[in-house]
Amino acid sequence: MSYIQLGYNDLILPALLVVMNGALSLALHLRLEWQLAVASVRMVVQLVLVGYVLTFLFAAVSPLWTALAAFIMVMFASREIVVRQKRRLLGLWTYGLGAGCTLLAAGTVTMFSLLTQLRPDPWYHPRYALPLLGMILGNTMTGVSLGLDVLVNGVVRERAAVESCLALGGTRYQALLPVIRDALRSGFMPTINGMAAIGLVSLPGMMTGQILAGVEPGDAVKYQLLIMFLIAGGTGLGTLAAVLGGGRLLTDHRHRLRLDRIASEK
Repeated sequence: MSYIQLGYNDLILPALLVVMNGALSLALHLRLEWQLAVASVRMVVQLVLVGYVLTFLFAAVSPLWTALAAFIMVMFASREIVVRQKRRLLGLWTYGLGAGCTLLAAGTVTMFSLLTQLRPDPWYHPRYALPLLGMILGNTMTGVSLGLDVLVNGVVRERAAVESCLALGGTRYQALLPVIRDALRSGFMPTINGMAAIGLVSLPGMMTGQILAGVEPGDAVKYQLLIMFLIAGGTGLGTLAAVLGGGRLLTDHRHRLRLDRIASEK
């Protein structure tokens, strides 16, 4: 079974649904029409450009080009993590913590799947490496950003309790443990909810795409299960590293709270 090819002219009618949303925004004075228009144009331009870039990368099959593309993806993910923070860490760690933890988690899990489960030839083939990295990266980014946001805001909110624990002789990790637990729960929750609802409430994007491309449903399910396991592992590892790292940055070796390392609220 072959997939049904679409031309750009086939997208005009579905695009009218977005125009309809803009018209509703105008009619109801929601003031979302400009944001919707900008987001739609960005989406189209970005996806078209990505299509051309992937076509080049798939033809080149170069480890250098694949690594460069992966690095750019991680940098954009780290920027999104920073943008989503209500309060940001100051200095190098504004970007460094999110980028480092995301690269560690998503990179490790992607390498693991390429070398042990999929085993493409060569192992760094961009047709496999980049889509896998993108799916894992997107979910890890969400977990890391949620975890850091809850951690920093929780430390500011619970400042009195944290400093009281430290004053009574507790270590920085003992003082921050309740906040760290809340941050980890927040980072893990989207993945847990997605795993619980998958197949019943919705069919995930990768599985749907494979089925539309003619892959047997049973094989599509196996690939989707692989992806969900990888996403869960990447999100867990990235969120844990980011939250623990953030907790360490918000204190010092003398077990003092360092709120001066947090930027003012946006």
